[in-house]
Amino acid sequence: MARSLENMWLVRDANRGQRETVIVSLLYAGLAVLVTALVIYGAYFGLITALILRAVFFSMVACAGLLALGLRAQRNWVRFMCYALAIVALVPGFHIEQSYVDIVMRGAMATSPDLPIFIGLMAVVFVLVRMSLGLPLVILMTIALIYAWFGYMIPGQYGHGGYDLRRLTSTLMLSTEGVFGVPMGVAVEYIFLFSLLGGLLMKIGTGEVFVDIARGLTGRMVGGPGLSAALSSTMLGTINGSAVANVVTTGTFTIPLMKRSGYSANTAGAIEAAASSAGQILPPVMGAAAFLMAEIIGVPYGTIALAALIPGLLYVLALMVSVRLEAGRLGLKPDMDAGLALLWRTLATRGYLLLPLIGLIGFLISGDSPTRAAVKCLIIGLLISPWRKDTRIGLVGLVLVCRDTLLATMPIVAAVAAAGAVIGVLNLTGLGLMLSGLIVELGGSSMIAILLLTAAVSFVLGMGLPTSAAYLLLAVLVAPALTRLGLEPIVSHMFIFYYGLVSAITPPVALAAYAAASISGGDPNATAFEAVRLGFVKLFIPFLFVTMPGLVMVGSGLDVTLSAILAVIGVSGLTVAFAGWFVRPLAGLERLGLIVASLLVLWPSAVTAIDPVTLAARLIGLAGLVALTLRFWATPPLTGLSATQKD
Repeated sequence: MARSLENMWLVRDANRGQRETVIVSLLYAGLAVLVTALVIYGAYFGLITALILRAVFFSMVACAGLLALGLRAQRNWVRFMCYALAIVALVPGFHIEQSYVDIVMRGAMATSPDLPIFIGLMAVVFVLVRMSLGLPLVILMTIALIYAWFGYMIPGQYGHGGYDLRRLTSTLMLSTEGVFGVPMGVAVEYIFLFSLLGGLLMKIGTGEVFVDIARGLTGRMVGGPGLSAALSSTMLGTINGSAVANVVTTGTFTIPLMKRSGYSANTAGAIEAAASSAGQILPPVMGAAAFLMAEIIGVPYGTIALAALIPGLLYVLALMVSVRLEAGRLGLKPDMDAGLALLWRTLATRGYLLLPLIGLIGFLISGDSPTRAAVKCLIIGLLISPWRKDTRIGLVGLVLVCRDTLLATMPIVAAVAAAGAVIGVLNLTGLGLMLSGLIVELGGSSMIAILLLTAAVSFVLGMGLPTSAAYLLLAVLVAPALTRLGLEPIVSHMFIFYYGLVSAITPPVALAAYAAASISGGDPNATAFEAVRLGFVKLFIPFLFVTMPGLVMVGSGLDVTLSAILAVIGVSGLTVAFAGWFVRPLAGLERLGLIVASLLVLWPSAVTAIDPVTLAARLIGLAGLVALTLRFWATPPLTGLSATQKD
């Protein structure tokens, strides 16, 4: 029991006083349990007013987060500042809960007592974001608040009359348009809840079941360890939607296994990073962005999940093909310890641990809301955990799940608080629509120019941010530029969503790739570039959303079917070209031919278009792919041309 309790301590530092560690850790665990109870009650019964629920949730999470950050701080003044702000963080939630009726009666107009509370709230958000996420969001918040206050000094269309402290307090703290707006609502209703479900499933061993199922399905194939890593990390990602969390969870097992089988350190890390980022774009969670997108666009959650399915599966297909071709190029052997025997043994002995996920799908299909479905799956997880000794968790284990969930989601809550403040300022000043207009103005009448500008802006704004926070900012700042061009809202939002996430594997941020490199011992930048090659679909397929909206379920059944078929053919051809190997090494001209033929198959016209140019392009592309494939099987590589050689 004593050892179990020691697992609750947030730090193990000889220089930190034991009494301080124990007190702060217990306070943190207590707050984690309270937050969990609040979220589950609000999700299942829905009887708490939105503003009160969000404010109390943020206050408790911020208090706990500042306690943890303070305990880990090396400088005394930073530690005491965090502890003091932890107390301040509790004030806004308590104040709004106690004064809610009065706030409503005065139309959310701020009074003098509200002003210092708002200043304290902003200080809490700034420090929490700075210490848990770094400078980018802090800078963005600072610019937004300065613009709101001093906008009257800016001439022309981008200026405004300026807003004083009282107006900012009313909008950003006393309404659901600022810090406690839709982003915070999604954090309390979805992000924390699904992270809790993922944490419980990991605690009872579902993650290990995923790994063994993947090994059972792919282990006896050439490159089995790489395929197993890709498949297991992808499956695990569908639970938590966090690329970095996936890398550090599954990568500690899969990366050494890949290196032992013959993959280089850079390639092993790249495969893990690319596979771990698949969870961000695959239903059901998508890093909680699926729920955000449904709220912002105003469509059912099921519509978003269905729209994300084909692009997500295309990404996984390209990744699996790349891993298999890489194994063939390196001449790797299968994993003889895996295979169908392992699969059947895993399903027979531990398959019951998949019941919560099966239940989640069943509850959603039957019409339950995602929140109620998640609560029911939590109950299923608790009911099945005692069936075997190695999956059984006691009271301390449950508290640890709550604590770990709060630790994992605290940076996301900080991010959505900052995003909420920025969005509140943008809505208050009208700057969001003006920025979208600027993108359209710079792009002129060229659709491709506007798409490239949108992709670049989305990439920059999304660098280093959690999935949900990146999408929130882009949905307000960038997506309107595409919808103004006449694109379907779901196409616009999926486009910016994908480009807001690619920084997980692309330099200069590449958090997932760098995390994988720290495990593999490879070069971080080389790992990142290799991950981009393996996960190129994330960079390429958003443009197909515009020319083939059937990929996101926009259009008739024929549109969807033809879009999927053409995309599979084109993406497969590009994957082989980037791999540089198919049965044998490919020469440079052969790879170029594959790229050209694949792009012709994906000719940027409607999939049902029958004009001569479109038909000719696609038929030539298909014929080229068939001819090249037959050539690869029948002839040696072209002489006198560079070919990808075995490492």
